[in-house]
Amino acid sequence: MNNYKNELQNLKVGRFRVSPMSQARSGGGFDALVSIRSGQGMASVDRVMRFTPRFRSARDAVRYARAEGLAWARAH
Repeated sequence: MNNYKNELQNLKVGRFRVSPMSQARSGGGFDALVSIRSGQGMASVDRVMRFTPRFRSARDAVRYARAEGLAWARAH
């Protein structure tokens, strides 16, 4: 379980803060989401992305969100 908590941690990548998360679907399964923040105060921006694959577990959804968020932050 500790590894799962580590996967949920905010990650700093350059000027971005990446926060992976999952959300239960009403019909079963989980969605992967990631928040990517930059800036401070009034100049801060928060992008939230929801991905289309459905996952069987929250852990798998978070892993996917983490990988996608890190890839986006490294590319920008």
